[in-house]
Amino acid sequence: MKNSNTFSLLKNLKADRFFLMAGPCVIENEETPFLIAEKVSKICTELDIPYIFKGSYRKANRSRIDSFTGIGDEKALIILKSVGKQFNIPVVTDIHTAEEAAMAAEYVDVLQIPAFLCRQTDLLIAAAKTGKTVNIKKGQFLSGESMKFAVDKVMQSGNDQVFLTERGNMYGYQDMVVDYRNIYAMKKLQIPVIMDVTHSLQQPNQSGGVTGGQPELIGLIAKAAIAVGADGIFMETHPNPAEAKSDGANMLHLDRAEELLHQLVKIRESIS
Repeated sequence: MKNSNTFSLLKNLKADRFFLMAGPCVIENEETPFLIAEKVSKICTELDIPYIFKGSYRKANRSRIDSFTGIGDEKALIILKSVGKQFNIPVVTDIHTAEEAAMAAEYVDVLQIPAFLCRQTDLLIAAAKTGKTVNIKKGQFLSGESMKFAVDKVMQSGNDQVFLTERGNMYGYQDMVVDYRNIYAMKKLQIPVIMDVTHSLQQPNQSGGVTGGQPELIGLIAKAAIAVGADGIFMETHPNPAEAKSDGANMLHLDRAEELLHQLVKIRESIS
């Protein structure tokens, strides 16, 4: 399920299925992405869940200047492309500037627009013009209804391959809240809607400069999202979140992925 087929296959999912975007927060070495992709792709094959491997080639939004940002753009992008080729799965990564769109598009199948950048017109247009599927994360400061305008920027630039991802809203300085009405609102746009079940549990702006989280609630957020009709689940996972170089505090331990995905499949099947 690669390249131009990615969007059409996911848009036309059977009613009793959802798709998955999952992987590490950032490409932090050469080994971990392949370990995660091997395990998750095997589970998804067994459960008939379409799978897109996720990994940021660089983290541009960091709390502190000494925070880990990546192993080098080209090196990380080559790893992402290799993961996709080895496991025959699509790959998604974030981009942060218009100039990055064409560069990243040479290596991945889906370009992701970070939540804080979802109103950046030049970034959305540049992503659209690559011809790749564009996944726009809803800003923590926006309603589901208002994401229509971000989608319009991509579609009016000649690209109708658009996903939207809900990742919670910020009510206060250090917490996120998920309003499931946003999934309902965004699905009215007739495009696939995804629930980010890990970033929605972040606790940002901590005094130590390292984002916290509530990973014990990942299952709860994911199950509710599937129950209200989310088309996809986005989650960051790692074989040892405590040692992850970015966002470890809100990641799902890789060993827990199989159990959770089994539960989500049962929920979707029960309501379809």
